[in-house]
Amino acid sequence: MHDLSIVIPAKDEAEGLRALLPQIKALYPEAEVIVVNDGSRDDTAAVSGDAGARVLSNPYSMGNGAAIKRGARAAKGRILVFLDADGQHDASDIPRLLEKLGEGYDMVVGARSIRGQAGLHRAFANSIYNRMASMMTGFRIEDLTSGFRAVRANKFRRFLYLLPNGFSYPTTSTMAFFRSAYAVAYIPIAIRRRSSKSNIHLFRDGTRFFLIILRIGALFSPMRLFLPVSAALFVTGVGYYAYTFLTSHRFTNMSALLIIAATITFLIGIVSEQVSALHYRPSGDWQRDEAEEE
Repeated sequence: MHDLSIVIPAKDEAEGLRALLPQIKALYPEAEVIVVNDGSRDDTAAVSGDAGARVLSNPYSMGNGAAIKRGARAAKGRILVFLDADGQHDASDIPRLLEKLGEGYDMVVGARSIRGQAGLHRAFANSIYNRMASMMTGFRIEDLTSGFRAVRANKFRRFLYLLPNGFSYPTTSTMAFFRSAYAVAYIPIAIRRRSSKSNIHLFRDGTRFFLIILRIGALFSPMRLFLPVSAALFVTGVGYYAYTFLTSHRFTNMSALLIIAATITFLIGIVSEQVSALHYRPSGDWQRDEAEEE
């Protein structure tokens, strides 16, 4: 499996890696296993090195997304598998991801069930994110925030500059793949109890996920965001004008303001669509990489 690289971001995850890395090595002894040690204060680096993994250490914690980007840049395989180091993801699911990827997909995501979420509150929040992202992309997204996925390396690296350094890299990469017409599939996975405390905070990171969905929606599919807003402003303006005309026979400044705001929002959406198209103009390097893969 020289074409396979398995990238594991880790911060203070020595306990989880002691169990995870031997499982991966037993499944894919020839695969490149990269552990990105994100400023850990425990024995993460030593445990990973002893297990035969290639260790990339950050001098301080830069974030989960930053670790993913560093691992993706350093990986040599044509196929990348990302999974967490905390013991939640079962290495035995990797063959299922790769089998699905071999059916012609560019990304395969391990989708968690409601029971697999860390609490009902987080499951509810994730369901909202999934619906919002599905509306933005026009495709059904079953698990927007799952960090267990297999991707084609050349396509994933195309969007590295867009990925945030925090925990929302799955959100950005998923939406980018859908908008770029790269095939994405989901397979159900079981989640085990994590071996360490979660570094994700529901409200702080939930707000961040929400803002990233809006940002990526505006970047990759602007009219799906601007058109409903424009339509709502226009309908409100016309409705208010109809009300004031029938009651006082006049056209108010508020009606004019709402209609003008609707027009400006619509025009901004059109300009944003043109700017967005620039992200899909493949360079010679990307065209060459995809031609070689085919």
